[in-house]
Amino acid sequence: MPRSVNSVASRARRKKILKQTKGNFLARRNVWTVAKNTLEKGLAYAYRDRKRKKGEFRAIWIQRINAGAREYGMTYSELMGKINAQGIALNRKVLADLAMNHPEAFKKVIDSLK
Repeated sequence: MPRSVNSVASRARRKKILKQTKGNFLARRNVWTVAKNTLEKGLAYAYRDRKRKKGEFRAIWIQRINAGAREYGMTYSELMGKINAQGIALNRKVLADLAMNHPEAFKKVIDSLK
């Protein structure tokens, strides 16, 4: 009896991966084995960097808060210590936005700590 290979499903699987590698350079877009490896590596990087992105944003927020706090003679560490001691419920994202886009509101937060 002849061997059955289900070429319809195989072709569909390959087409799906080749469609996802659209926009890559040279063989990375149209040679099956190269495209498959490229896609797998790219998806792994995307997964890793979705996690890494959160830490990068936190670092940016901390730098912005620190720069804003130093204008009023305080360090980031002192500022966060006083905010936590007084139970002010502002997270780093909000504080960074205040420091960068609303300096008068950030100054009020600093004044409430002194």
